[in-house]
Amino acid sequence: MSDAHATQEDDGFEPLEILTLPLDAWHRARGGRMVEFAGYHMPVQYEGIMAEHLWTRENAGLFDVSHMGQLNITGPNVATALEALMPAAIHDAPLNKARYSLLLNDDGGVLDDLMLTPLGDDRIYMVVNGATKYDDVAHMIEHLPDDVTLNMMEDHALLAVQGPKAVEAVARLVPGIAALTFMQAGAFEWNGHELWISRSGYTGEDGVEMSVPAEAVEAFADALAAQPEIRPIGLGARDSLRLEAGLPLYGHDLDPQTTPVQADLGFALFKRRREAADFPGATRILAEREDGPAVKRVGLVIEGRQPVREGADVVDASGVVVGRVTSGGFAPTVGLPIAMAYVPAADAVPGQVVTLSQRGKTHRATVTTMPFVPHRYFRGVK
Repeated sequence: MSDAHATQEDDGFEPLEILTLPLDAWHRARGGRMVEFAGYHMPVQYEGIMAEHLWTRENAGLFDVSHMGQLNITGPNVATALEALMPAAIHDAPLNKARYSLLLNDDGGVLDDLMLTPLGDDRIYMVVNGATKYDDVAHMIEHLPDDVTLNMMEDHALLAVQGPKAVEAVARLVPGIAALTFMQAGAFEWNGHELWISRSGYTGEDGVEMSVPAEAVEAFADALAAQPEIRPIGLGARDSLRLEAGLPLYGHDLDPQTTPVQADLGFALFKRRREAADFPGATRILAEREDGPAVKRVGLVIEGRQPVREGADVVDASGVVVGRVTSGGFAPTVGLPIAMAYVPAADAVPGQVVTLSQRGKTHRATVTTMPFVPHRYFRGVK
């Protein structure tokens, strides 16, 4: 779950300092068991992963995701400039409408997955993964025009409240958020502090993500946790929730060697951009889209009760390795062990049985459609 952080000195490797988030003491005071993740101390659980997972599915969970990189990107024609680095349609995107996209290398591999929101006045708000945020900024600075400015919003925390009762509970503190629909964002206020809130998240549930000034985040977290529907939730349940939702995790299910088509993220390749074929790796990506990739990310349901973890091999009838498991664990809502894996395209068919090898033991698994648990995003009243 953690990322390596070290620098080489004359006498070997010297670990870098693990950083703390604004709510570090808040988590510890509530019994959070802290671990290193993406270079920060973060809570992995409070009362247990299973209980926290089920509470979020039934009520509302509070997640501290302040390790993520929040960027304010400004400059003339900034949307067009960013389109040179990713396959999203940005310059004609609706204002205050978040979009999922991918930062790509020249071979079409994924450097990071991210969320961006056009704010008008040549300004983009972007959230990138915590473990890659400094590499992302360096990559963008290298490739964007000199008149585009990137500011890391290190004076802001990022909180998410997720679950079927999330919006109802948060709306008591921040009136007006119930009017947002999935992936819509807006500016709000709490106790004189400006908040930026989007109706989105990483669990498959309805909910919101909230950018909060660091100076106010402890008081805001207290107010959130005082709502009867909301409990603090750790990294462990965040991981099992996103796995059930079929959502990839960068550095595990996505990496620089994997293309969007292999990762089954074709929805992130916007039509206008496909037709123009003017994003990094377009030739390879569009060929894979037309002809099919050699491997593809799929969901797996594992036979038996033993979870199969990241790093297990997918093997053919002769025992030859043909794929890999990238995420796996027991799914509390499903009641079974599940996984995500890259398998040969011929096996990427729902109902196909594949063999997994983990620590000298083999396991049978069946390819299934994702998400494992239906998404419950709020797209508006029909």
